[in-house]
Amino acid sequence: MHSVQGFARPHRLARGHKCAKGTSRRVVLAAAVGFALPFLPRFAGAAETIWRIAHNAPTDFAMHVRLVEAADAIATRSEGRMAVRIFPNSELGIPVGLLAQLRAGTIDAVPLTGQMLAEDLSVVGLPMVGFAFPGYDRLWPAIDGDLGNFIRAQITERLGLVAMDRCWDFGFRQIITSGKTVNTAADMDGLRLRAPQDANFIRLFQALKALPVTMPLSGLTRALSSHSVDGLESVVPLVKAAGLFRVLSDCALTNHVWDGQWLCVSGKSWAKLPAKLKDVVALALNESGLHQRQDTADAELKVRQELEATGLKFNTVDPNGFRSALRKSGYYDAWHVKMGDNAWAALEKYSGRLS
Repeated sequence: MHSVQGFARPHRLARGHKCAKGTSRRVVLAAAVGFALPFLPRFAGAAETIWRIAHNAPTDFAMHVRLVEAADAIATRSEGRMAVRIFPNSELGIPVGLLAQLRAGTIDAVPLTGQMLAEDLSVVGLPMVGFAFPGYDRLWPAIDGDLGNFIRAQITERLGLVAMDRCWDFGFRQIITSGKTVNTAADMDGLRLRAPQDANFIRLFQALKALPVTMPLSGLTRALSSHSVDGLESVVPLVKAAGLFRVLSDCALTNHVWDGQWLCVSGKSWAKLPAKLKDVVALALNESGLHQRQDTADAELKVRQELEATGLKFNTVDPNGFRSALRKSGYYDAWHVKMGDNAWAALEKYSGRLS
C-alpha cells in the first residue's frame, strides 16, 4: 500500500478558514508558492528549543502547509522560546526510516499513517477494518473519542511515542472500475481489482470474493485498457493525478477503508519539554490537524467535480450489504480475535455491531 500512501492531496485553503491566531501571512505565502519557509524559522537564532518534523509530502500539499502553520504558531505563542523546522519530500528518509528515527529521538515528530504504525502495533489498524465507518460523520467522533484515545494510549505504551489528539486525514478509499458498476457486495464477485500488497487489504477483497491484483501504478493504464484488470481501489484524487480517468468509467463510493496520519512525537523529545511548551505544541498541532481535515474534504470535493466533468460516474452504495457479506465470511470474527475484546469493543462503540 505504500505506493498509494505516498500520494498526498494537493493543498487548498478551506473556504471560510482564517489562519490560526498567531499565524502570519508567511503561511499564506507558503501555500501560494510551495516554499518551505520553516527552514528559517521565526526566532530560530534565539530559540531555546528547536524541533525537527519530517514527512514525505511535497511543499504545496496540505500536510506540509498546515505543518508550516503549526510551526509558525509555536514560534509566536512561545515568544521565540521554541522553533520548529519542517523537512518535506522525504528529505530525512522514507516513512519506515522516519519511524525508526522518531523512536530513537533523532527526529522530534512525524505524521505516520495507521497502516505504517500497524506493522509494529496492530491495534492502530482498527479504523481500517473494512466498512467499519460509512463516512466522516461516524468516523471523527470515534477517532476524537474513546477509540482514538485507546489507540493513542497503545502508541505511547507500546511504541514510546506521543500521538496528538487530532489525527490528520489520509482519506477514505473507493472502488473505481472500467465498464462495470459496483452497487452491492454481489458485484464484487470475480472483480479483478488492483489493490495494495498488504495482507489486510487482500483479506478484505477475498472475503468479498473479489480477485485482488498487486501491480505497479505505472502499468495500470495498460492493464485497464486491455481488461486484464477491472479496476482499482484507491483514494479518489489518485485517479486524477495518475490520469486514470481516461480508462475508467465508474466510481463506487464505498468508503471501504479509511486511514489517517497520526501526528506522533518522540517520547524523548516530549519528556524534555516544559509543561507550558507542551501545551503550546499540542494546541498548534491539533488546530492545524483540524484545518488539514477540512483542506482534504475541500480538495476531494473539487477533484470529484473535475472527474465528473470528464464523464466518470459516481454512485453511493449501502454499506450494510457489504457488512453482511463480510460477517458471513468470518472476516470480522478474524479481526475480533486479532484485536482482542477491549480493542474490538472500542471500535464497535462507534461502528455498531460488526462481528
